[in-house]
Amino acid sequence: MSCQTLQGKVAIITGAAQGLGEALAKRLDNEGCKLVIGDINIEKAEVVANSLDDAYAIKTDVTDEQSVEALMDLAVEKFGKIDIVVCNAAVVVAGDTPTFDVSKWQFVINVNLLGYFITAKCASKRMLNNDKGSIIQINSKSGKKGSYKNSAYAASKFGGIGLTQSLALEFAENNIRVNAICPGNLLNSPLWTNSLFKQYAANQGISEEEVRAKYINQVPMKRSCEYDDVANLMVFLASDLSSYITGQAMNVTGGQQMG
Repeated sequence: MSCQTLQGKVAIITGAAQGLGEALAKRLDNEGCKLVIGDINIEKAEVVANSLDDAYAIKTDVTDEQSVEALMDLAVEKFGKIDIVVCNAAVVVAGDTPTFDVSKWQFVINVNLLGYFITAKCASKRMLNNDKGSIIQINSKSGKKGSYKNSAYAASKFGGIGLTQSLALEFAENNIRVNAICPGNLLNSPLWTNSLFKQYAANQGISEEEVRAKYINQVPMKRSCEYDDVANLMVFLASDLSSYITGQAMNVTGGQQMG
């Protein structure tokens, strides 16, 4: 049950039409937030928003600055401020380097890294008016350790941690905190069950069952990362309980990543 740690806060979350983003949006709602959901899939985003207590959805392309500005403007128009921004929008395209299509590699960088920068840029302009805020990037353990035949994703997430630290330094005196969450493998999520198991099985020449076993065996706690594991840390970083924490990339990996 929720203690509504974030009662009355206004939160924006990108990429929340499904999967992890949808789960995080619902947790923010349970914690008492008013929400604006930005996603390129507006139909699903509206379904999510309509399921929450006080939320709006808007079609958002995080690689387009004007689109992200409209997202921020909607939050201010409807709720008067922005307290929390969760930069969750991301894509994964895996492949071996010799045959990796350069346009697809660039697409991953554009969404995961450039999209994070644009979202943080647009959010910070509003947060500076209040001299307070929390920006949270949903990163990955692949932001700290290379990922086999998954160079675009890892590169985008490594860059995201550098961006997190740089933004944290820039806005520290304005009490705008910037942190990243680095989840482990969400093996029970639709992203994995509908896509990544197939991609990795093809890339690695093994079955989907062998892919699952491989990734579970890499985790000291011997279980998948779950949505609640990520949401628990997100709430902490969004709240005043973490008021002295900024510039961090925090692992949620069951011990798989320890640095």
